[in-house]
This record gives sequence, C-alpha cells and structure tokens, in this order.
Amino acid sequence: MVRRELKLQAQALIAALQFLTRFPVPLSVPFQGAVLSRSVVYFPLAGALIGLCLAAFTWMLTLFVPAWPSAVIVLGLWTALSGGLHLDGWMDTADGVLSHRTRERMLEIMKDSRVGAMGVIAAVLLMLLKVSLFVELFESDQLKLYWPLLVIGPIWSRAWMSAAIAFWTFARQGEGIAVLFNVVKGRHAAASMIMAAVCTGIILWIADIDSGTALAYLLLAALITFCIGCLLASYLSGKLGGLTGDTYGAMNEAIEAALLFAAVIWMQAY
Repeated sequence: MVRRELKLQAQALIAALQFLTRFPVPLSVPFQGAVLSRSVVYFPLAGALIGLCLAAFTWMLTLFVPAWPSAVIVLGLWTALSGGLHLDGWMDTADGVLSHRTRERMLEIMKDSRVGAMGVIAAVLLMLLKVSLFVELFESDQLKLYWPLLVIGPIWSRAWMSAAIAFWTFARQGEGIAVLFNVVKGRHAAASMIMAAVCTGIILWIADIDSGTALAYLLLAALITFCIGCLLASYLSGKLGGLTGDTYGAMNEAIEAALLFAAVIWMQAY
C-alpha cells in the first residue's frame, strides 16, 4: 500500500512538471484520476522551479544588460518555460468573456484556435504591465529582496489553480482538458496550498530574509492570491456557468501580475 502511494506521488510530481512546464522529463506517466488528483499538490513546486530559473537568469542578465532589455528577455523566458499555456488561456478567456455574447457562444469562441482582437489587446496589455514591473524590480539596488519575489509569484499562481479546480464546477461537462481533473477534491487543494507555503518559506530562508519580513511576504502572497483568485473565479464562473482550462490559465496570469505589482509597491514603500 505504501509502495503504491509512493509510486503515485512520484508519478503525480512528473505529471505536474510535464503539464505545467517545458522542463524535459523523459518519463511516461498515466494521466489518470489517481495521478492527476495528486498532481495538483505539486503545482506550486512546478511554479517554484520556473521562478528559480527566472531568478537565476535575471541575476546573470542584470550583470551585463540594462533593465529594459533584461525585462523583455525574462518575460520571454517566463512564457517559454510554461509553453505559453497560461498566456493562451488568458487570450482565449478575453476573447470569449469580453465578447459579451451568450454563455454558449462565449464557450465556443474560447474553443476556437484563432485569436481575436480582445485576446490580442489583453495579451499586449498584460505583457506591457509585466515588463514595466520587471524594470522597476531590476532597477532596484535591493537584489536580495527582489529575487525571492520573482519566485513567489509562480508558486502561488499555480497553487490557486488547484483551488479553482477543486471548488468551482466545470463549464464544459465531459470535454476539455479541465475534465481530466474532475477527481480533485478540497483536500488536494489544501495540500497544494501547504506546499506553496512550504516552498515560499524555503525560498525566503535561502534568501536570508528575516523571519518577520518572511512571514509578511507569505501572508501577503496568500492574501492577494485568495482575493484575486476568488474574485476572478466567481466572475468567470458566473459568466460561463463554470470554469474551463482556459480560465485556469487566465487566473494564473492575473495572479502572477498582481503579485509582481504588489512586490513593486512593497519595495517602493520600504
């Protein structure tokens, strides 16, 4: 029994990395209920790996490259590490929801592989916001402070996806990627949030952030994630009659941007 559970946990970790990142993991695992329900627990870990790559790459760039080119390159890497999965969901969600059509028509628009005007506008605005926030962080002389903030965002944005999967219904019954995760329960989402807190604590400990500041970072990240996540999930669910794989990606992008924004405000205040 223990051996089987350990095997499932290992498969779940691999599934999370293969699903949410483009890190080469040359192993095959069954994308089935027992594995996928456990995989959401490791979503924050996948985010932590993406964030650590971003932080390391940023540190190297800022040694030789000015802030604006560095910001554009880092944003490109950030998008590439997830295969553009979440950005695609952001654009599809904007196309559907901002069309102001009927619920059924919105879902049809979101399934269309072509990107419309609203999707393009939403993507451009999002990327401009992120680049501008990166520049503010990169131009700061507080390297010790800002690199953990780059890692925390991808951790909590992916943790929220597990909560959205567990606590909001699916808009499309029996179809789409989201339906693969229909066995995810509240306990899996809770474990994912604990994983996010643990990953955040480890990152802040490595960065030698004092315990008071680290606790403030942790609580603020969790608060922003829950507030933005709940508002978006409730709004999108009301518009679409539930959530879809695209909306999970859209919420991930929104929470990442919100946490970056909060990081810039924090650094300017202190």
